[in-house]
Formats: sequence, structure tokens, C-alpha cells
Amino acid sequence: MSNTKIGLGLAALGRPDYINIRSKTDIDKSVEAFKANALKVLDKSYQLGIRDFDVAPSYGLGEQFLMDWNTSRAYKAINLSTKFGYTYVANWEVGFSGKHEIKEHSIDKLNEQWDVSKALLPNLKIYQIHSATIESGVLSNNAVLRRLHEIKQKHHIKIGISSSGTEQVSIIQKALKISFDGEELFDSYQVTFNVLEHSTFEILKALLAKGKTIIIKEALANGRVFRNEKFNDYLQAYTYLELLSAKYNVGIDAIAIRFIMQYLEPTLVLSGASDLQQLKQNLKALDFELNDNEILKLKSLSVSPEHYWQERSDLKWN
Repeated sequence: MSNTKIGLGLAALGRPDYINIRSKTDIDKSVEAFKANALKVLDKSYQLGIRDFDVAPSYGLGEQFLMDWNTSRAYKAINLSTKFGYTYVANWEVGFSGKHEIKEHSIDKLNEQWDVSKALLPNLKIYQIHSATIESGVLSNNAVLRRLHEIKQKHHIKIGISSSGTEQVSIIQKALKISFDGEELFDSYQVTFNVLEHSTFEILKALLAKGKTIIIKEALANGRVFRNEKFNDYLQAYTYLELLSAKYNVGIDAIAIRFIMQYLEPTLVLSGASDLQQLKQNLKALDFELNDNEILKLKSLSVSPEHYWQERSDLKWN
């Protein structure tokens, strides 16, 4: 069996609108209801054995929800990770028409967000640059990189990046070249990888061989692994995923997560569950193994990174 663990990402738990193909839209989107649900999912996650939780300041109130849970439960053996670089600006306005989050990879933004996020210590184990890109210049910003190095040295935590888009490999390659006192700055890489998009496979296997922490996000391709009439390109993928779902008596989500666990064998795959039912379904990925032929067939379902990321950029917040 794979040694990959499943963690919980709070992107869908902390804000009323999210870039995802949501099946349920008739939910109470008040702050009070979202917090109650987030705490319920966090409690159940812990009860079911999850010990790794990932958040960011741009996940609406997700970071605050995690802080409140972390403080009130006071568990010792949990691993928290958060990020800097994006600010949530939709102000809990459902159906907000503008940008929901704004990217800023400046030293001022780092210091501002770290000042809040450090409240997650001592359970905070990984601090990341949120969606590092070549274009933003953050991987060439000496002030930011030195500050991250200081945080790493002072608090003995891992420093990481998260990445998205067609340049994920180039971003990782650039990050690998950054070091202080002969030690690579980045210990952790949070990457989009799933049945439809696994262009980073080779470099991620190399990173795992070096002992780096590899965290997989968007394991369900923002919901695109589920049959949807808007995505006719995936009819073959839908048919095969449904066949495996029936064979193993689990949801398509568990098949998609299990594929990542066996094919890549990353450190952690994040569940993006927004309720208890999704969480339980995701965790069924731990209960079975795909055979070699099934892994091979699932590998063949990938699309070009250009197609994948253009399609993702066209998804609506809902």
C-alpha cells in the first residue's frame, strides 16, 4: 500500500464562493453556518485520522477558522500549513463580481500575513509562497527570500511554494536553485496534479527522491473528474472512472485520489471536502488498491497542460 497520507485543505470551507464545480448550491452561506460546518469537518477529520491541515489567508475566513479550532482543541500531534501572497477581498459577498483575491508577493505583504499566521505555531510546520510564479518575481525577490529564511531558522519550520499553471516545472526548477548558507530554502512543494494533469510527474519523483515534501492539491481537478455535459472531451475518462467506481464500490473521488497515491506516491494528497459526506468519500481512497493495468489506463486520460489550465481559467466562481 502507498505511504501517502490524506490531508485536509480548507479552500472550500472558508469562503462562500469557490472555483469549483459544486453539486450542492442550496447551502446556508452565512459566516456562522460556514464556521460551524468548518469546525465540524475539522473535528471529523481528526477523528478519522487526518493530521495535516492546509490553509491560506485568501481562503476567506479559513485561516481564522483553523486558528480557532487549533486553539480550542489544543491537539499536539497535528501539522498545519499556510501561505502568504494572496488577500481575500470579496468580503463574504456571495456572487461577488470582481476578483475574489489579489496576489501580492511583496515583503510588506509577507510581514503583514506572517504576523497573523504565526498564531498557528507551534503546530505550524510549513509556510509557503502562495502560487509562486516566474512573472510575479517572488523567486528573485531577495528581501522576501531572506525573510523566509529567517522564519525557517527561527521557528524550525519548512518553507515551501505552491504552484499552478503551465509553468509548474519551470517554477519548481527555479525554486530549487535558491539556497542560503549552502542549504536549499524550499523543503516543500504543493503542486496541482491529478488524472487529467500530471505533467510534473518526473520532477516530483526527483524531489521525492531528495526527501522533499510533496503536497498535491486539486486532486479532483476542481470537480472536472465527475461526469459533466459541459466537458465532452472527457467522455472516455468519465466512462472509465465510473467503471472503476462500480468495481471498487467507492466514489469517483476516491478513484482519482487513489490514482495519485499509487502513481506518484506523494507525501500528502489534500482533500478539498466541503462537508462530512465528501470527507468520508475521499477517505475511502485508503481502503483499496488499483492494479497496474488500471493505473496505466488512468495515466492515458491526461490532457495537455495548455488545455487543462485554459479550461481551469474559464471556470466560474460559484
